[in-house]
Amino acid sequence: MSEAQQELSKTTRIGVIGGTGPQGRGLALRWAHAGMSVRIGSRDRENARSAAAEIRELVPSADIEGDANEAVAQWGEVVAIVVPWAGHRSTVEALREALRGKIVIDCVNPLGFDEKGAYALPVEEGSATQQAAALLPESRVVGAFHNVSAVLLSDLSSEVACDVLVLGEARADARIAQELADLIPGARGLYGGRLRNSAQVEALTANLISVNRRYKVHSGVRIAGLPSEQG
Repeated sequence: MSEAQQELSKTTRIGVIGGTGPQGRGLALRWAHAGMSVRIGSRDRENARSAAAEIRELVPSADIEGDANEAVAQWGEVVAIVVPWAGHRSTVEALREALRGKIVIDCVNPLGFDEKGAYALPVEEGSATQQAAALLPESRVVGAFHNVSAVLLSDLSSEVACDVLVLGEARADARIAQELADLIPGARGLYGGRLRNSAQVEALTANLISVNRRYKVHSGVRIAGLPSEQG
């Protein structure tokens, strides 16, 4: 599907690489609940299948399956990368051919943790999203879903009351990620600038973790000053 033709529809195939972790599983659950066709990817195919089966228990009508990362990357038209930072480079490099020409949504936060809490890690390319773009020169990379609570995503009774900042070079590609955000009740996808602006969005997650620990909440980001319908 060319960039000019691609738009989000119920038939768009959504792959989630790293979909067995809390964030990936939460996104897969929300998108499957919204009626999208979803595949969960993992290094361990059986773990992916188990995660998909758990989601089908919550949403019996869900069109969701699990498979190995490469199979999911080949199947998906839009593919979210939701892996731990430590495995980001190796995972993306391994999927370069499978992701050729596709919209890739990088959701990874380069964070470290010590006795003082979470903190942002330096990335040679500038950010995780920029690293993905450098490693996938023939894919259409955007960044999104960095600041969304995995706990809220995993609870279908909860609205995810936050804005999702989407970073991208091509507005048409960013719009796909915005529309995926809009499928989650309470969330709103907003264009947040080009990929060079992704570092501060990824790093903000460290601040939100500190807020969560201090106030015992699952915080997110809201952008003030926009009309309520603005996306």
